[in-house]
Amino acid sequence: MSYYIGIDVSKHTLDVAIVENGSVVLEERIDNEKGAVKKFLLGLKEKLCVALSEIVVCMEHTGIYNNKALEVLHRHEVKVCLEPALQIKLSQGMTRGKDDKVDARRIAVYAYKNREQLVFWRPQRESFQKLQALLTLRERLIKVQKQLRVPLQESIDFMPSGIVKPLKGSCKPIIDLVGRKLHELDAQITAIVKADQEIKKQYNHAVSVPGVGPMIALHMIIRTDGFKKLNDPKKFACYAGVAPFKYQSGSSIRGKTKVSKLGNMKIKTLLSLGATSAVTYSPEFKQYYERKIAQGKKPLCVINAVRNKLITRVFACVQQERNYQKNYHHALA
Repeated sequence: MSYYIGIDVSKHTLDVAIVENGSVVLEERIDNEKGAVKKFLLGLKEKLCVALSEIVVCMEHTGIYNNKALEVLHRHEVKVCLEPALQIKLSQGMTRGKDDKVDARRIAVYAYKNREQLVFWRPQRESFQKLQALLTLRERLIKVQKQLRVPLQESIDFMPSGIVKPLKGSCKPIIDLVGRKLHELDAQITAIVKADQEIKKQYNHAVSVPGVGPMIALHMIIRTDGFKKLNDPKKFACYAGVAPFKYQSGSSIRGKTKVSKLGNMKIKTLLSLGATSAVTYSPEFKQYYERKIAQGKKPLCVINAVRNKLITRVFACVQQERNYQKNYHHALA
């Protein structure tokens, strides 16, 4: 690759910096529109006399604001890498000042310095994109429902009926409507899973593990891109923030082994609920929990161990294309 392009993405504009041999050779600001991105790419041929196959574009992962640029770049077969903003920030060392132009320059320099380790982005299948959008909407509706239901219930318990009656009359229709929409969303999600044979197979293998429900299975499938992007249970445990790490240095620092706060909190929360359900209703996990508590282990440590067991078992079942079996023996054993 000859040129490394850093793009700082905002809602309306894209700040672009181009690096060649470690030096910035061009800086520009364009609109965050498909037409503007296409015009910029075609203009590079004239300004720098470069083919699109000779450039790499690096951006921070900013969610839906990336979509327009990603669509155009993918259509023109430009190599793209999406990096977490924190990873780029930590790689810069001590820095001072911040604006969009400087950020674009830092992203381009980051791509150039780490050119041997860059992992190129590829778009997810349409089924994954639909599931991701529906699950995000589902989370928002559940949050709205909770924001209305909990205060209303507290008002019923502690306020006079004359005040509660009009509140209930206003909130109940909205709560019921949100409930109906949640049922419709669940039906749409189920239809997508059934229509895609690969997702359906992985989903069935995942939910066969005790403690793993539909939401855990779907989020694991989406976040791992069908167990292809993340195909190692240890790496996924690290991504989910449930992998324990040591905290030691020399002879003076002897901290406790603990999980990192740098993890996907949504996945971590779902795994916590799944682990709690497993130790409550699964005899196998219940016995394991009680045995570890009797050995002096702390409850949260045992729950975290169960979270890791859930991840390991889901990956094993999906990768071996089988449902969970308590006394499973590998054919080669």
